[in-house]
Amino acid sequence: MNKTIRQASVFALLLVLALLVRATWVQFYDGKALADDNDNRRNAIETYSRPLGNIIVAGNAITGSARTKGSDLAYKRTYTDGRLYAAVTGYASQAYAPTQLEGIYHDLLNGTDTRLKTVLDTVTGERAEPGDVITTIDPAVQKAAYRALGDNKGAAVALDPRTGRILAVVSTPSYDPSALTDANTAGAAWKRLTADKEKPLTNRALRQPLPPGSTFKLVVAAAALEDGLYRNVDEHTDSPDPYTLPGTVQVLANENRSAPCRNASIRVALQYSCNNVFGHMAVQLGQDKVRAMAEKFGFDDDQQDVPVRAYASVYPSGMDKAQTALSGIGQFDVTATPLQMAMVSATIANGGKLVSPHMVSRTTDSGGDVVKNYDDDAEGSGTEQVLSSATAEQLRSAMETVVKDGTGTNALIDGVTVGGKTGTAQHGEHNSKTPYAWFTSYGRSDSGGKQVAVAVMVEQSDAARSEVSGNGLAAPVARAMMRAALK
Repeated sequence: MNKTIRQASVFALLLVLALLVRATWVQFYDGKALADDNDNRRNAIETYSRPLGNIIVAGNAITGSARTKGSDLAYKRTYTDGRLYAAVTGYASQAYAPTQLEGIYHDLLNGTDTRLKTVLDTVTGERAEPGDVITTIDPAVQKAAYRALGDNKGAAVALDPRTGRILAVVSTPSYDPSALTDANTAGAAWKRLTADKEKPLTNRALRQPLPPGSTFKLVVAAAALEDGLYRNVDEHTDSPDPYTLPGTVQVLANENRSAPCRNASIRVALQYSCNNVFGHMAVQLGQDKVRAMAEKFGFDDDQQDVPVRAYASVYPSGMDKAQTALSGIGQFDVTATPLQMAMVSATIANGGKLVSPHMVSRTTDSGGDVVKNYDDDAEGSGTEQVLSSATAEQLRSAMETVVKDGTGTNALIDGVTVGGKTGTAQHGEHNSKTPYAWFTSYGRSDSGGKQVAVAVMVEQSDAARSEVSGNGLAAPVARAMMRAALK
């Protein structure tokens, strides 16, 4: 064999080896990436080749699957009471990535979760039968919140303080997830929903932190009692009225100018929602101590999964004393979700213990056997002692005064002990926009001992600006939810 032929043979062999290496790389490395690519039509065909598993509320499926016509996608997702439960389910779409519980449990609901595989599935390589997601949602509480919010733009969350089970997650205005399920019609619905200035696709209950206003005063009061700045809620505070923000000439005014806010106790200051007391108290404590307490309640946690990832509620840092004073009344750059403020009330109601909030009780396989139990996780490692039981008892007493004799009287319920806190949060340049109305509370049945904690935020309503208040707009929603939960 002459030299030229030998060199050509070696070169050809190298080319063959390169092709073999490339083919092996594509098969065993790139192959998985290509198979998992969202643009791979085969994935959608496989996912919708048969009915999906279901999301369950109180023993009833609120999702389903329907046969399609004239499509290579054999089934599409359907929803029962889609607008009512949209903030819980999200949507599973043939055209768009799934969201909320549909997205988190996508693999379980379509049968690709490896935990669902039987020995036979593993041997044959077949996809397992899909599983189900069992939620903690109470349909009565969910409906009460949705109806009470009505045409208002807002959100509401309800928790069982002792177990952390989320009983309701409502965001209004809502949308019908069924409009997004069919690939042939989803595009037009998507354009309409994303162009809507009311942002119906936004989950306001979990994923839109806003200034919490005076509801945040509960956190400041908790910090003052735990720190020992004040011994109890009936000790007089050192609170000048009027109170001038440190380093400025700006006076921190009270909504009720005739309220007895000068040197008021924590009880009276919560009852009348005295800005001077909590603004000055935040400065006395210092931002670090207020932040430490806020973070115990769950603020600044950017990994708060319920299991939907909630946006972090924020207590800011790097403030001067004037800004710290404003933070003490839930303004400046303080933000919170309704979930977060429900957690504050739940902790106070539960003797200072915060049980991790969760809206999925368990996941199951097609035969009903438990794949994962979230209730056990929440009541075990998911419990944290945020406050001493004595501080929690003091705050409950003061919150009950707010509802009986203060700014939260619209939350009163016969046969139920209710404690709460109102909030009216200013926003816009020079407070030029309509305030946000807040109410957070707990209710305890006087007969059965059942408990519930709620938080309601009304972002926008038809009420005149002068009529926007936590007691006027948000407390009635909270009352309807507590009544439904405790009946």
